[in-house]
Amino acid sequence: MTDVTAQPAFAQPSEPHEPSHIGPRLRAQREQLGLSLRELARRIGVSASLISQIERDKVNPSVSTLYSLVRELGLGMGDLFSADDARPSAPAAASAHSPLVTPAARAVINLESGVTWERLTPQADPAVEFLRVVYDVGSESCPEHSLVRHGGKEYGYVISGRLGVQVGFERYELGPGDSISFDSSSPHRLATVGDRPAEAIWVVTGRQSDGRRLQSSSGGT
Repeated sequence: MTDVTAQPAFAQPSEPHEPSHIGPRLRAQREQLGLSLRELARRIGVSASLISQIERDKVNPSVSTLYSLVRELGLGMGDLFSADDARPSAPAAASAHSPLVTPAARAVINLESGVTWERLTPQADPAVEFLRVVYDVGSESCPEHSLVRHGGKEYGYVISGRLGVQVGFERYELGPGDSISFDSSSPHRLATVGDRPAEAIWVVTGRQSDGRRLQSSSGGT
């Protein structure tokens, strides 16, 4: 693992990506809570138009916006995955209780700028998020000036490409075989470095124990 002393240069995303397919679940929860688009937008600091587009799967949310929506709506991140998110070619499961998850059967969420999450557990697990994550060229979890923080702890292992990870004031550049762990309550940001997508295995534990709204840390990075 190499400490980054200068902000990495990021290339532009390579091509458009598939819709997230999570909009209807977000809308249903918002309506169940009796929240208007305008009120939810006010609470998380985005426009009502953006939330409307996310709910209609016209726009994929950024990682930071999705975190904010999930926290404000009282959802778990695992609630956004369902069997319908598995790839269309996924074979039928051998057993509803099978612990096995094949690559074709993983539930997938596509996010803004080419970030993809694939759940590696057969069902949502409230204690842990076990994911394969892919950051396309130019992808980031949040803008450089607005790091995010939330409850829990994160563990990451890079398989291919290079991934920039900022935790507080420290910046790191991870290559294949490098790993990192940090407290998620520290402001943090992930972004691809270079002209190749970054692929990693990511684990988040204890996110549901956070009783606060997700917070942004503007500036000071």
